[in-house]
Amino acid sequence: MITIFTPSFADESDTNAQNLTVKEVVARLDPAQFHVTLLSETTPDPRIAARPNTSILHWKKHGNTLRTLGHLLRRVPDIYFFPREGPLDTGFLEMRRWFKLRTALVTYVVSGGELDHGRPRATLARNIREAQIVVGNSTHMSRLLREQLKVAAETVFDGIDRRYFFPAPAGKLPASGHAATVLFAGSLRPYKRPHLVIEQAVRWPAVNFRIAGVGEEEERCRKLAAELGCKNVHFLGHLKPQQLGEEMRQADIFFFPSILEGHPQVLGQAAASGLAVVAMSGYHPDFVVNEKTGFLAESDDELQQKLNVLLTHPDLRRSMAQEAVSLARQFDWDLSTARWHELFRKAMAIRQKN
Repeated sequence: MITIFTPSFADESDTNAQNLTVKEVVARLDPAQFHVTLLSETTPDPRIAARPNTSILHWKKHGNTLRTLGHLLRRVPDIYFFPREGPLDTGFLEMRRWFKLRTALVTYVVSGGELDHGRPRATLARNIREAQIVVGNSTHMSRLLREQLKVAAETVFDGIDRRYFFPAPAGKLPASGHAATVLFAGSLRPYKRPHLVIEQAVRWPAVNFRIAGVGEEEERCRKLAAELGCKNVHFLGHLKPQQLGEEMRQADIFFFPSILEGHPQVLGQAAASGLAVVAMSGYHPDFVVNEKTGFLAESDDELQQKLNVLLTHPDLRRSMAQEAVSLARQFDWDLSTARWHELFRKAMAIRQKN
């Protein structure tokens, strides 16, 4: 039995990308071979709660780092999976050195805009340097790790939750009388640039623009929409995965102007839901094939131009949507989990040799 600890949260309502990934992987890991310990603040995902050989540590208001480190020292895991960059991770890696713990570190790199310039954050660089296995969540991310940091990075794609993200029935686009819908989904942070959704809504008053997400940019976007008289912009707030899937099946285009990403799961979700995508090219998402399942823009001008193309060519966006659904089939959580199974075994073998 291999024991794994991950500083990730099993809460059913948690939609943080790291936590979503870990929940999907843990739910599929063979409980006869892997005992997994996770964290939780509220009600855990029922699949995790019902999984044999699973421990859930309750995250309280105070004292979590010391309490969790104490647990890890009493029950030293074979693998520390998906480290973050907080005090818990720092504390455990220090303990690993001090007490010569035989725990293997498996680092999953899912966001690394700084890697494009070869200057990762010190804590991220530490997680990479001290790991037995380093994995990127996209082809581009793994290439950056190999080229910039000279590590033998593997690639494991995140899958797509087919319970929520699947295409609408045929006939979603009526031949006439149809007001197109453009959807944005993501945290409303400056680098996601949700204000560009408002700017496009001004240009296309007959098109419905829907914004799913919350964050510090929400107030700015609401004020901008009001100042510009945008009656075609709707703020949806935070959506659960099931709600987001329903929104995607009602939309025609997924518009994602974010400029700083790792490999955003939302692009895979949009593809699986049958949406043509317009996004930026800087992070080279594997979830989008440029000019086949959507458009990847090099500049803001091109971003606007490609949105124009999809809004004025319904047949093109229909064909791209069909290609997107086909592409999305390769991103499967069962396949990803099988790969993690192999990498956990490999990490154990490396650690035992050292």
